Amino acid sequence: MLKTSFSEKRSPKKIFLETGLVIVGGGLSGVCAAVTAARAGLKVVLVQDRPVLGGNSSSEVRLWILGATSHLGNNNRWSREGGVIDELLVENMFRNPEGNPLIFDSILLDKVASEKNITLLLNTAVYELEKSGSEVISSVLGFCSQNSTHYQISAPLFCDCSGDGIVGFLAGASFRMGAESKDEFDEKFAPTAEYGELLGHSMYFYSKDTGRPVKYTAPEFALKDITEIPRFRSFNTKEYGCRLWWLEYGGRLDTVHDTEKIKWELWKVIYGTWDYIKNSGNFPEAENLTLEWVGTIPGKRESRRFEGDYMLNQKDIVEQRTHFDAVAYGGWSIDLHPADGVFSEKPGCNQWHSKGIYQIPYRTLYSKNIKNLFLAGRIISASHVAFASTRVMATSAYVAQAVALAATICTDKNIFPADILADKHITLLQEELIRAGQYIPDVNHTDQKDLVQKANLQASSELKIDELSKAMEYVDLTLSSAQLIPVKAGAMPKISFSINVKKQTTLSVQLRKSIKAGNYTPDITIETKTFSRGEGLHDVVLSFDFIPTEETYLFLIFEKNPEVKLKFSQQRITGMLSAFNLVNKAVSNFGKQTPPEDIGVEEFEFWCPQRRPAGLNIALKFEPALEFYGVNNLKNGIDRPTVNPNAWTAAYHDPKPEITLNWDNEQQISEINLAFDTDFDHPMESVLMGHPENRMPFCVQDYTITDENGKLLYKKEGNYQTRNVIRFDSPVHTRQIKINLEHPSALTPAALFSVRCYA
Repeated sequence: MLKTSFSEKRSPKKIFLETGLVIVGGGLSGVCAAVTAARAGLKVVLVQDRPVLGGNSSSEVRLWILGATSHLGNNNRWSREGGVIDELLVENMFRNPEGNPLIFDSILLDKVASEKNITLLLNTAVYELEKSGSEVISSVLGFCSQNSTHYQISAPLFCDCSGDGIVGFLAGASFRMGAESKDEFDEKFAPTAEYGELLGHSMYFYSKDTGRPVKYTAPEFALKDITEIPRFRSFNTKEYGCRLWWLEYGGRLDTVHDTEKIKWELWKVIYGTWDYIKNSGNFPEAENLTLEWVGTIPGKRESRRFEGDYMLNQKDIVEQRTHFDAVAYGGWSIDLHPADGVFSEKPGCNQWHSKGIYQIPYRTLYSKNIKNLFLAGRIISASHVAFASTRVMATSAYVAQAVALAATICTDKNIFPADILADKHITLLQEELIRAGQYIPDVNHTDQKDLVQKANLQASSELKIDELSKAMEYVDLTLSSAQLIPVKAGAMPKISFSINVKKQTTLSVQLRKSIKAGNYTPDITIETKTFSRGEGLHDVVLSFDFIPTEETYLFLIFEKNPEVKLKFSQQRITGMLSAFNLVNKAVSNFGKQTPPEDIGVEEFEFWCPQRRPAGLNIALKFEPALEFYGVNNLKNGIDRPTVNPNAWTAAYHDPKPEITLNWDNEQQISEINLAFDTDFDHPMESVLMGHPENRMPFCVQDYTITDENGKLLYKKEGNYQTRNVIRFDSPVHTRQIKINLEHPSALTPAALFSVRCYA
């Protein structure tokens, strides 16, 4: 190994790679894009400049993953993102319900390493690129500090998931930084210069109780005067990790090139804050606490935003505008922060919600002037105001999955990203996304490749809900409480319930609906029933004059009353949900959104579920019974509740739930896809926040699949994932498939959203 010394300059080792798609950035967006593309058959090189994957969700930053579900603090029901990001969150819930960020690191690494079509380059920073023309990238150049190796990676397609948009920037892609004027997109929420036009970076810390007194001496660079931080009066020893999201700085600086300066300022604040907590004498409860961990890289919120053929804006979000090329959705609040961050006298954030989820169009996901460059993550084509909603990780990852499947179409047809629209392949892209487990609001395509579409479906039983009465208990009506009830056009059942009255009182019950079917904001009051009852137990029957004109969910709302206990049931049924007019300060939910008149946001109430083990269904009886769980739901193309439950569900009394698929002629089946209920209403925050269960109570764990001769084709025990993709080593030839499922529990009947079969 001895090398003779020369005076000539040496060069590091250089490796040349060729692939189908280069993804730069190994945050959650890059990971989900890489896994999605690889599973679709595309060769991928994933380039990550850090030693771990996950970006802001990794153990280096430790931010929880959120998107449209918004800490269960908005009116977006059943809105957790699908596909690979759902798979990751469900996997993390199973392996890591305690929210350990190191375990989540391993889950991401494991998921990427298991895909043979992915070449992963960690610790590799892209610093240059080459172009084959003014509008086409030919390769990117990166350097790995750990193995002292240069990489040159060539491909026909590139996806920038880097957060700061390094590929787009180097390539000359059109981009923006800062906020647009109110006039450009007619955005009334556009910030003033005084508020600031960029969101800053944040860093977090963890503390630990050692069980004995711990002394602390702050470093010299720590902030000495804690009163420079207006929030110092509200410091407490219980906040740590990403609950310290407000430890933010940098919105007045260049959030790309001043990152190191911003990091040092945040370190000063963190160590100064800890010095104050430990040594001011104001926190005796901190006596045994030690500073266990401090972030070493800042979690970035905003830098460059790149321009596509369309820029998403405030009205797209608030008005829930539809787009012909919708491929994803968002649902986080429009969430702007003062540019002065932790040094601002203003609240740490300024959040305003829309009444439901909104579409994200494909035209926002590629560069308008670099032909072979996809955009994903927080850099997509959106105004500063719209970006304030789309920037969160689950939304970013969901968008990246759409980009990945678009890349497979571009590869297959030898076209550029924009040509998917020009050549009218958007319907194909939407179909591929739905097949891969993504939901696109207001988009529903029949999968022409799915053999189930021409099968005759039968079930051993179909659930009819005549009452929710198992394992009942009376609960104080301290919150206004509602049950979401699916109804069909022209059919409104009588509804009965039970109350325990402490002393003579008047109870008000309302029937409400949403202005838009598919939303879950009860903004229209249909009827109000008011009645008096004396002390004791009472059964009440309600008959409404209202006749529904469309299939939708209605809200049966019981106004809070301290003199009343309302009977609830522990039954858990797919597509049945209670909601409460409660406060969730984590997402600026104070029970009702009351915005200023001049910011273009609507006023409405928040009706949100409670987290398990709370959040029971209200014990109701229905006459006639609710019938929404037919077997033909399995081929309607929608794998979550929307305007109805969209699932087949077996009856409680069915001892052996079974679905039978019959074809007139023998079919060749190579793959079967099943979609189970893992509770799309659950946010599944990935770190810091613990969860009471690692399997969702609605999810079928055990099932078998047999052919027409009773031959066992597949057996699964202990399932906890949403999507089960079953591929056979050799095609199965049969005219019949039977799926036998076991009920998840005595309180939860077996349910399935879809079954799809492919030749």
